[in-house]
Amino acid sequence: MIRRFFGKLYVQVLIGVTAGIVLGVLAPNIGSDLKPLGDVFIKLIKMVFAPIIFATVVLGIARMENMKELGRVGVRALIYFEVLSTFALALGLLVVNLVEPGQGMNVDPATLDTKAIATYTAGAAKPTGFVDFMLNLVPSSIVDALAKNDILQILVFATLFGVALSHIGPRARPVVMFLDSFTHAIFSVVGMIMRLAPIAAFGAMAFTVGKYGLGSIVSLGKLMATMYLTCFLFVVLVLGIISRLSGFSLWKFLKYIKDEIFTVLGTSSSESVVPQVMRKLEHAGVSKSVVGLVVPSGLTFNPDGQCIYYTMAAIFIAQATNTPLTLTDQLLVLGVLLLTSKGSAGVTGSGFITLAATLASMGKIPVAGMVLLLGVDRFMSEARAITNTIGNAVGTVAIARWVDAVDRERLEQALDGKSDPEDLQALYEGDAAESSLDEADLLTQRPKLAA
Repeated sequence: MIRRFFGKLYVQVLIGVTAGIVLGVLAPNIGSDLKPLGDVFIKLIKMVFAPIIFATVVLGIARMENMKELGRVGVRALIYFEVLSTFALALGLLVVNLVEPGQGMNVDPATLDTKAIATYTAGAAKPTGFVDFMLNLVPSSIVDALAKNDILQILVFATLFGVALSHIGPRARPVVMFLDSFTHAIFSVVGMIMRLAPIAAFGAMAFTVGKYGLGSIVSLGKLMATMYLTCFLFVVLVLGIISRLSGFSLWKFLKYIKDEIFTVLGTSSSESVVPQVMRKLEHAGVSKSVVGLVVPSGLTFNPDGQCIYYTMAAIFIAQATNTPLTLTDQLLVLGVLLLTSKGSAGVTGSGFITLAATLASMGKIPVAGMVLLLGVDRFMSEARAITNTIGNAVGTVAIARWVDAVDRERLEQALDGKSDPEDLQALYEGDAAESSLDEADLLTQRPKLAA
């Protein structure tokens, strides 16, 4: 019984997180040297991340009956992403104005040392207009996009390639067969990598606490508490309502993906669990084509946690530096963030660059005020990443229900724990009889999505 309990991934990750915090407090010098443990894990996940995104998107589109299905799923997904992102931004704006965590700090921006944020402001200084955004969607080559892990460029090429395979029909069968086998092999690699998650969580937390110290949490504790409270409210209220309308229990769903949630807690990156989330959603009866399209695009276009952070951080800086903002100014912040928040890929630090770009484009809130966030940004990144992960997973199920592409009975069984395999490796490798299509019918057994 005890051995079985400690054999669960989320328990091991939680132990790693706890041990990392303890080490960071007791021996900060040692803890701050353990950053490579977390970095190696993230690099291992990123090693397989681009191939998984490419293969699953291509397969999802190639197995659709016609392009109307692609348009139906894609349009509804984009509508959902935009609505949820707006809710997240508005909720962050509302709570930060009610709590006012920066009020009374009376910081003079001119006295702040901006050297520490030079890297982020330099990245934000690059052109980010609409034309530049559209040009950046097209990769110079697919090899370049895969090498850089550029999600948007990979999505563009994978979509075109999937449409091409669907169009040529039976002649595409060998390519689809290869990609199907390829994804199973890659998911098996993910299963191996995930065994290192507890060690990664230990190293990442030891580094965070060792370098920044618990004192940084105390000094900006009000902002930290407000951020975590807002993320909690978003998950419970907004995602809870969506789950209820979609016919499943949010609590049961969170228990189902608890391994991934605790892994994100330890690594501070929603990107680190994308392959596992995709596999679990498929196992729960969500159509592979919907999972392959929605999860990767949601990572870029539906960063709920980061949207909450953006509005809260921007207004916090204004409050702390006594920068007066009218209601119109705050609505302008929200409007700008509706555009600049798209493109964050779940990687730690990307939110900081987006925030810097937003503040620089407005010219009213001092970018130098971002220095105030450096000490606690890493601690708040856990809240952002966890909310991103939960929001993307819930959104995928909701969109699948919207297009009638989920096996409701299988979903209920999975959330009740009746069909969730105990063996982690079995989950990623998959049951051959269940997850593999007959080679002769790879292009004919396409998921039927209701109109």
